[in-house]
Amino acid sequence: MEKTFHQENRRELYLSLAPGSLLLLFSGHAPRKTGDEDYPFFADRTFVYYTGIEQADSVLAAYKDESGVQETLYMLPPDLLAERWTGKRLTPQEASDASGVEDFRYNAQFLPALERLIARGVTTVCLDFDRKNLDEQPVRQAFQLAAWLKKNYPFVKVENIHKLAARQRTIKKPCELEAMRRAEIITSEGIKAMMRAARDGIYEYQLKAEFDYALAQHGVLSPGFPSIVSAGKNNFFIHYYGYRGVARDGDMVLNDVGACWDNEINDVSRGWPLNGKFNERQKLLYTCAYNTSNYMFQTLKPGLPMASVDQEIRKYNFEQLKAIGVCDRFEDVGTYIWHGGAHHVGYDVHDEVDVEEGRRLLEPGMVFCVDVGIYHEEWGIGFRLEDNCLITEDGCENLSAVTPRSIEDIEAYMGKR
Repeated sequence: MEKTFHQENRRELYLSLAPGSLLLLFSGHAPRKTGDEDYPFFADRTFVYYTGIEQADSVLAAYKDESGVQETLYMLPPDLLAERWTGKRLTPQEASDASGVEDFRYNAQFLPALERLIARGVTTVCLDFDRKNLDEQPVRQAFQLAAWLKKNYPFVKVENIHKLAARQRTIKKPCELEAMRRAEIITSEGIKAMMRAARDGIYEYQLKAEFDYALAQHGVLSPGFPSIVSAGKNNFFIHYYGYRGVARDGDMVLNDVGACWDNEINDVSRGWPLNGKFNERQKLLYTCAYNTSNYMFQTLKPGLPMASVDQEIRKYNFEQLKAIGVCDRFEDVGTYIWHGGAHHVGYDVHDEVDVEEGRRLLEPGMVFCVDVGIYHEEWGIGFRLEDNCLITEDGCENLSAVTPRSIEDIEAYMGKR
């Protein structure tokens, strides 16, 4: 992304802040993995959205008063020994080129500067609290700073800007959509690589390796989220990361994967027969999912309630299952439909967006998944068909239509192996 994208995002956020407010956003740092190793670092999505910077232990401070907003980036200082081990750190010029922030300081200066600003008249500190329940995750810096403020400066009010950020991320800008389209093409190449490699006796981890290799050929070193690649009975674990199963002739392979390009993540699922030919039962169930997906892409448009997307997928899919004699009563559809059918994508695979507790209507620029899953344990067939839907001015577009999705297209592509 160009730095103007991040500058525009910050300017929009600043409009919602009152004079006397200090916005503080943290990039975070990787948790410890072993005695001498950390997990790979993954920068906080809100921080990256507003700065374009993905370096650990970075802070954006923006103080708003009557005269305007003063922005400062606090980052790691040069350290030749540390950089010898872990790589080069950003220079002030590189940080400015990425973010558009001109004032650059080293993070040892952050706390003294914060105390000076509070003495100068900060009335409110705005932080991004991205979770309500901390019991099951490490405490993030926003929560640590809030506790420090409560102890040392109890007169300073703390506000959560998470909903403001989510509201901005709900509608994608043209540069985001351009990046998403690129990500869709790369994801498609990865899925097709798995289809080409499919053979009796192949391990799930070998299929995953084909996907990872295809992404790497396009400069994507890791997917946007942990890939789900399974076959046969392992398809009945919705979020499956084992990769040790063996795919056999007659199995359906399930993939739920997505590349990331310019921090925009997509999420695509395909179910396809290992041998390249759908058997009769696989064809019956896949047609139900395919018809449901097509119906949604013919129906979705601005003005419809976002909350109705899940409901419509469930209802239409049930009618399809009923028509083939699989499910007689809507009350029993949970036997075959195990998860929701829509979530937004973007800077995260389950993007932080503002849907106003079910009251928000679909608007141009929204991008979310149309996810149709069918799991028939008695028949041993489980899969999902998941595509990314962009709401346009007068309808919608299937961004992931570049990946084979009909029975005819899948069989034709796999038939070329």
